[in-house]
Amino acid sequence: MQDHPWHPWQGVLITGASSGLGRALAEACAAPGVTLHLSGRDPARLAATEAACAARGATVQAKVLDVTDATAMADWVAAAGRLDLVIANAGISGGTGGDGEPAAQVSRIFATNLGGVLNTALPALEKMAGQALGADGLRGRVAVVASLAAFVAAPNAPAYCASKAAVQRWAEALDATERRRGIRLHAICPGYVRTPMTAVNTFPMPLLMTPEQAAARTLKGLATGHLRIAFPLRLYAMSRLVGALPPGLRNRLMTLFPAKPQSV
Repeated sequence: MQDHPWHPWQGVLITGASSGLGRALAEACAAPGVTLHLSGRDPARLAATEAACAARGATVQAKVLDVTDATAMADWVAAAGRLDLVIANAGISGGTGGDGEPAAQVSRIFATNLGGVLNTALPALEKMAGQALGADGLRGRVAVVASLAAFVAAPNAPAYCASKAAVQRWAEALDATERRRGIRLHAICPGYVRTPMTAVNTFPMPLLMTPEQAAARTLKGLATGHLRIAFPLRLYAMSRLVGALPPGLRNRLMTLFPAKPQSV
């Protein structure tokens, strides 16, 4: 692994690895000496990720899983070998479509973006607490994929913004105590990434990144130990500025833009 830029993470687990940022993260971590535990809901796309990572020399264990299944997730994490890095990446999106947010969509978004993250992170933390210190002086790292949307209560995507804010705050707060056990947490807050999830958006997406660009920035932030990994910087600054506006003014401004589509 000496030539691999993200060493010394030899045991890596990533959810939502069948496409988008999850696949890009998996491929970026893949190298000889690395064991990847990958999950996703689409068997064909997950198999494609598995093949791509194996071609880079990694040992790959892929499993079709839904992160909302707490028992299955706990069993999967427990059965993995040593885990140096866990990335709770699986997530879904949906907005109001300009007509309001359906109750079923709200439930799905929270179940996946919040419940799914906890179903991944909590058993990982329990497992890491029993591991020996690794080459980086830690028992392990858990990263949760939030979003720059975590900093803006956008009226066109209420559940999505709230779910991402919840996992971002949770990870950043918990890191303070988990450090005492030799475990780090990280909140990954990317801007717009070119994925199937954003392909349906009809509104402008400034500073749109490829999954590979987002993965590189994510892993660089993890390697340097940043608690909050927010990018691109200009969009992060804009998000913080808009998020700091009085709520009524922010809502009036943001409703001038096309709404995020409802999920199917």
